[in-house]
Amino acid sequence: MSDERTITVAEVSDGPGGSGEPGSDVSLPVIELLTGRGFVTGKSGSGKSNTASVIAENLLDSGFGLLIVDIDGEYYGLKEEYEILHVGADEECDIQVTTEHAEKIAGLALEENVPIILDISSFLDDDEAEQLLTEVSKHLFAKAKKLKQPFLLLVEEVHEWIPENGSVSEAGKMLIKIGKRGRKHGLGVVGISQRPADVKKDYITQCDWLVWHRLTWNNDTKVVRRVLDGEYADAVEDLGDGEAFLMTDWSESIRRVQFHRKQTFDAGATPGLDDFERPELKSVSDDLVSELQEISEEERQREDTIAELREELDKKNSRIAELERELQDARDLSRMADQFVDAMLDQVEGASPGRTETERMRARRQRREEQDTTDEEALEFEPFEAPADLEESADALDFSDADMPAFGFETGSHGSEGSDDEAIAEAVGAVDGTDESSVDRPMPAAVSSLRTEIRNLDEKARRMLAHYDEQGPATPLDAHFVAGGTGDRTDAYAHNRRLRTAGLIEHVGRGNYDVCLRKRLDETTNGRLAENELDAFRDELAIAFGRTDSDRD
Repeated sequence: MSDERTITVAEVSDGPGGSGEPGSDVSLPVIELLTGRGFVTGKSGSGKSNTASVIAENLLDSGFGLLIVDIDGEYYGLKEEYEILHVGADEECDIQVTTEHAEKIAGLALEENVPIILDISSFLDDDEAEQLLTEVSKHLFAKAKKLKQPFLLLVEEVHEWIPENGSVSEAGKMLIKIGKRGRKHGLGVVGISQRPADVKKDYITQCDWLVWHRLTWNNDTKVVRRVLDGEYADAVEDLGDGEAFLMTDWSESIRRVQFHRKQTFDAGATPGLDDFERPELKSVSDDLVSELQEISEEERQREDTIAELREELDKKNSRIAELERELQDARDLSRMADQFVDAMLDQVEGASPGRTETERMRARRQRREEQDTTDEEALEFEPFEAPADLEESADALDFSDADMPAFGFETGSHGSEGSDDEAIAEAVGAVDGTDESSVDRPMPAAVSSLRTEIRNLDEKARRMLAHYDEQGPATPLDAHFVAGGTGDRTDAYAHNRRLRTAGLIEHVGRGNYDVCLRKRLDETTNGRLAENELDAFRDELAIAFGRTDSDRD
């Protein structure tokens, strides 16, 4: 390809502000169009889209590649004469595409020289349209760096992407990157807008060629005055349809030109009263469409697989929650049975001569330990393992621990109470020969023993206990995180198990736990303490992990 190749797009017009012989041809160098930065502007109806289409038709006639970003759905008329691939979001397109197709679209355009209309006018979600443009632009830039092949990206309504005021979107940042760095890789860009005042001035002032069609709004003519001068700012208001001032880096003068009328169907024309006749449009190769359809089919299969795995995971989570409830019910029944047996045996053993309260507590503790061992063997669960494909899909979906249920399959007793029973017995004077009516006296030894037990917990366990006390009911993962943990499930449940087996917390349903200090005191003393005594001792225990009020339990 010679760098001297040109396309003829207009004629010199006779009027104020122009130069050159009226009626003479106006040609543009192809290499400058394909690799440079251009800007075409003018108010609605002035001819800017016709100018863009004339340039596109001439490039297509010469076999050069381009990709048109169509924001209004008005460039499909090119298909009347050219085999151009029309992709977008509705059935009018050759194929419907998403961001999954972005790399393939860029590959067809640059590697296979397929002209493409990227029609984003039919996307209902603006974010989806912007993301598609962003991804296509990224892949075009990446591939252009390797191929070094002249190629033009034509962008309609460029002020939508690189506005003068407000933040620039990711798509806009990519277009600016192509404008600044694309030339060295052969990738050019031309922006089209009816409002030059709304386009980032850094882009306009860096363009190699500019076309100024009729503008009447004061803010827009100010841009003409700044880039050209006052003479053109006045004259631009009186330009006819299709007429424009052409300013290029390769020409010393600014020319007033009349652009040719495009040859293909004008899909962007304002509808009139006459019947609308849609022309017969050319179809692209079935092979091109089939390559994109394969991507669409793979995406549908992936979405179906993800939906199935979600459903399967929901079923397993529901079953796990059901098993947790059944397990907790079994524990509650077991606890009630233990209390009933203790009460019955206490009556029998209480009548035995020489049996002290300490001995009876020791006997109850031994029975519970034996029962706990039996329960653990009976309630042994195999750990749940999700299928490999389910785990991979869960990872792909970015499921966090917060989305998963707290399984909580721990088994065992709610705490070994031997030392506490003895401390309580000593505190109430329940030793050989001591009157058991003394249980109504204060029990500082019992509180002190339990407080010591809490203080001997590691700091993370105490913080978890404080969280349950302040915010409970809560899951072990939440409590562990607040206590300074990393959210590791194994570590969270290990610390939770220490608190539960110590009888300081209990499961309250749906994977949640809560403090049970008051219940622990009540059970330890066989219900002999008055309500105000339980509250007082419970508050003393709470001090050990940072709480001083009695608004819990």
